[in-house]
Amino acid sequence: MRRVDDAGQLSEAMAAARREAASAFGDSTIYVERLVAPARHVEVQLLGDRHGALAVLGERDCSVQRRHQKLVEESPSPAVDDHIREALFDSARRVAATVDFHNAATVEFLLDTAGNHFFLEMNTRLQVEHGVTELVTGIDLVAWQIRVAAGERLPPEMLAAPRRGHAIEGRLYAEDPYGGFRPTAGRVGAWRMPAGPGTRVDAGIEADTDLRPEYDPLLTKLMVHAADRPAAVDRLRRALDETLIGGVQTDAGFLRWLVDDEAFIAGDYNTSLVAERWMNGPALSAEERALVGLAALDARRGAATSTTEPQTGPTGSAWGERARREALRG
Repeated sequence: MRRVDDAGQLSEAMAAARREAASAFGDSTIYVERLVAPARHVEVQLLGDRHGALAVLGERDCSVQRRHQKLVEESPSPAVDDHIREALFDSARRVAATVDFHNAATVEFLLDTAGNHFFLEMNTRLQVEHGVTELVTGIDLVAWQIRVAAGERLPPEMLAAPRRGHAIEGRLYAEDPYGGFRPTAGRVGAWRMPAGPGTRVDAGIEADTDLRPEYDPLLTKLMVHAADRPAAVDRLRRALDETLIGGVQTDAGFLRWLVDDEAFIAGDYNTSLVAERWMNGPALSAEERALVGLAALDARRGAATSTTEPQTGPTGSAWGERARREALRG
């Protein structure tokens, strides 16, 4: 995949892409699509039965990404009003109508700053982030995927299922957000997940689990649900403060920074948020540089401790994560 910002670069980029495709796949066929930037990544959840019924179960915003892979999802999208939402739903219905669709599926779009949407792909399966939709609809998508496969009909009330409140998911990865989100490996030591009203944790590991580099680095899906978006952000902030993972570096610190980031709090962000605001934050003041020095000292001391000690846990504040990030860089 090559980005071309100037027409004069197009011929060379196409030739290079053909060579790479032929070498990797034995097929030099390529295609060209419009670059949509800045953009939001918004997807629509569908559920269809074998009898022609199709339920549209809302949208999810998946714009917080690194390397084109999702880190955070929320529903409903802060960027979608009723007019845009109906346009997205209509496009998703039309995509589903072109195939013999009876399953759970997600239709993914890019949304530009003018509210125009552009089709990306249709995934005819459950997505990692399906739990966000379950929280706002109260529908068990896993169970209904099985029931649809068994030939059951979707009940009429599901076709107009109301959506309640706001849900956000943060993906806890064994990755180093201070080092370009590179995957990490090792043995999980301390392991404590949050709990309480409006909090859901889907985890596949526990303390003393060995994390091997051959496998996907996703550890846990941390989801929260509340009456509105500000309350959901507050709930996610609390949940992250209660999270403790030792032995391996994770992206929990990045997520804790995110929930205090002004762009995320305002819901005014796009797919470049991580690159622009996390990787390239604003310059530090003299006072902040002094605090970074203290953070650097703490980081050196922490590096000397056993790997069984908590390396990722209650982060205290967005500033603490910002200072740690800058200290580890410098």
